[in-house]
Amino acid sequence: MARISIAFLTAGDAKDKRTWSGTPYYSSRALQEYVGDVDFLGPYRPFWAFNVGRIKSLLTRILLKKKYDYTHSNALSKAYGKYFSEKLKQKKYDLIFACGASSELAFLETKLPVIYLSDTTFARMLDYNPRFTGLTKSSIKQGIQIEQKAINRANFIAYPSEWAKESAINDYKANPNKIKVIPLGANFDNLPETPFSKEAINSSQKNKIRLLFLGVNWELKGGTIALNTFNHLLKNNIDAELVICGCVPPFEINNNNIQVIPFLNKNDQAQREQFMNSFYDTDFLIVPTRTDCFGIVFCEASGFGIPSLATNTGGVGGAIKEGVNGFLFDYNDDGIGYANKIIELMKSPEKLEELKKSSRKLYEEKLNWKAWATSINNSDVVKKIKENNF
Repeated sequence: MARISIAFLTAGDAKDKRTWSGTPYYSSRALQEYVGDVDFLGPYRPFWAFNVGRIKSLLTRILLKKKYDYTHSNALSKAYGKYFSEKLKQKKYDLIFACGASSELAFLETKLPVIYLSDTTFARMLDYNPRFTGLTKSSIKQGIQIEQKAINRANFIAYPSEWAKESAINDYKANPNKIKVIPLGANFDNLPETPFSKEAINSSQKNKIRLLFLGVNWELKGGTIALNTFNHLLKNNIDAELVICGCVPPFEINNNNIQVIPFLNKNDQAQREQFMNSFYDTDFLIVPTRTDCFGIVFCEASGFGIPSLATNTGGVGGAIKEGVNGFLFDYNDDGIGYANKIIELMKSPEKLEELKKSSRKLYEEKLNWKAWATSINNSDVVKKIKENNF
């Protein structure tokens, strides 16, 4: 049987690993390997729509002290729709895969079946993520309408968390039967065969505990809470080390047990290897995030057998299963709860070792792109296409 032809819809550059934490890159690669032949419709940037949108956004800030989200505007969405509708006519496709592409999908004119991947909804973002706070009524209305059109247009929707799925059903009246929660995968090119390679030593056999904080935004990812956790461990006579990777704290660090690795470009091989090496010898990933829709980094930590400690917020529960590959903490926890959990586990090395093993197991079973692509391949939409019944 011939492989199906997939039109990969996103206005961004799907070949850039920095785009949406690498999700377009790795999802398209998984689709190519396990589902069908992928053809990229983007990248595309309508010059006039972007510039008019930026000007309107600037004027709105100055005159109204409000925000205008031009990335979810009818003007930009219609520009996308016109361009990609024409692009689809240039080649025969069996399926459209819209990757985080509500604006691209909303005004698309096509009869082809659509699978829509997103980690959230516009409604979920309102007054949750700083970017979506203080929007004008017009901007909110357009954003909601565009999301509604995208959800209505999709034949199958894949969300990585129940948090996102519930919003689609409750806020947009989406048909639950066309939605499935499918965790995203770890963005690895090559994964170590075992989680304790490169002479990594189990924490139960060493005196020092190593924490890894990963995030490009110190405040939004809860860097201060991670630092508080580290300091609380020191106060309890725990020999701890903290590695801060991806950003630079907004103050000077004067502690030899704290290492700072600034932003790394995953498109650069050397910097990507440095990112991967940050996982080695790590005992816990700590990301007390203030706002998150999922968290690819928790999948990556699980791949190395590293338990994750994070905030119980947004869609983080889609990546972290309590007591399996980590623990979720109250939003207002200032770091003491995180530290106490680490101390508790250090006192029970057998439990910590089991936690590391179950973290790796969850990665192997669910938190990888092969498992994700297999679920997409088993969807009713893909099955019907392959059976010529769509």
